Amino acid sequence: MTVPIRLALVTVTADPLDLAAHEAAVADPRAGAVVSFQGVVRDHDHGRTVTRLEYEGHPSAADVLREVAREVAADPAVYGVAVSHRLGPLAIGDVALVAAVSTAHRAAAFAACARLVDEAKARLPIWKRQIFADGTEEWVNCP
Repeated sequence: MTVPIRLALVTVTADPLDLAAHEAAVADPRAGAVVSFQGVVRDHDHGRTVTRLEYEGHPSAADVLREVAREVAADPAVYGVAVSHRLGPLAIGDVALVAAVSTAHRAAAFAACARLVDEAKARLPIWKRQIFADGTEEWVNCP
């Protein structure tokens, strides 16, 4: 049986991200599993206290994210893919990345969601500026 490829939701935005909307976007009556992920801004990095982050993206970021999502969706086991990355200033606890994948079985859903997140982190032209409690800052080339 051929499973249609479905890119349900793929965005790069300054707006807050909604996990439930991503999970709903990949809902499919054939799916026995929906696995989702939220990348949340944490208050530390390598032993240093982080007070806030800013994300900046290259104009091609949305195209790259769609390409990554298409590749994951091309897996015949995958029914739906949704992924979004946030840009702009984010506070501790804000969500920077959301991903959701639906498949018939949990193992495939976990694997596909992990691949989606890993590929997005590796390939997205988005840079993170971390501001530390001591007033210093650092740019990191990863979402």
